[in-house]
Amino acid sequence: MTDLSRESLDSLRRRAQRPLSDAEADLLVAALRADSRLGARELARRIERRRLAVAAERERVERLFHGHRRLLEAGARHIAGVDEVGMGPLAGPVVAVAVVLPESVELPGLNDSKRLSRAARERLSSRIREQAIACSAGVVAPAEIDRRGIYQAGLEAMRRAVESLDTRPDHVVVDARTIPGISPPQTAIVGGDRSDGSIAAASIVAKVYRDAIMRHLEGRYPGYGFGQHMGYGTQQHLEALRRLGPSPVHRRSFAPVAQAVAR
Repeated sequence: MTDLSRESLDSLRRRAQRPLSDAEADLLVAALRADSRLGARELARRIERRRLAVAAERERVERLFHGHRRLLEAGARHIAGVDEVGMGPLAGPVVAVAVVLPESVELPGLNDSKRLSRAARERLSSRIREQAIACSAGVVAPAEIDRRGIYQAGLEAMRRAVESLDTRPDHVVVDARTIPGISPPQTAIVGGDRSDGSIAAASIVAKVYRDAIMRHLEGRYPGYGFGQHMGYGTQQHLEALRRLGPSPVHRRSFAPVAQAVAR
């Protein structure tokens, strides 16, 4: 067993922060446990807690792909998860994303986009895109939302996302909807953005994609705060709407915007 007693605790802590294989971590923990210093033994406990947390997170993410694996076992090759964002805002587009993930992914922290911080969403969105077999977005602009109605606009955004995929899916999983006008078989999963890994991945990429659009629109239409509230009906947004009137990217079929037009 390695004798670490002459190595400072600061040095040991730095060593513990480096990426370690399971075998290296086992050796380090065993040596720290044998060290007479209380700080070394506490570091061993800390490493063990971190390893348990990593293992638990890996298991949680694997459970999110249980349905994905069952579809693969049933013969599917490319499964697209689909979700949309932006149904509730007063301004900006509805955005849907379809993502086809491989059988094995490394996405610690994967979750419903609404449960994640902006930094976590952006980190995961990049990792999802890097690992995806295919990923595409469908966008429905505010004027079309007004013509179609918001529910149909959301379905149309999802249809466009699926139809835009470079790799044709042979099965689609979607959050509690049935997408019209696509040929692959579909599975609608209630609460899918929380319980299915592919749908959760789509929700994250869609949220990051739409937020980027809204930050761009803030530059084009200053004063509304689009980059802060992303078009949702916050008090800040409603006050700006009353003060400035609707912008070209407001949804005029939504009541607070219609009331601002009528003034």
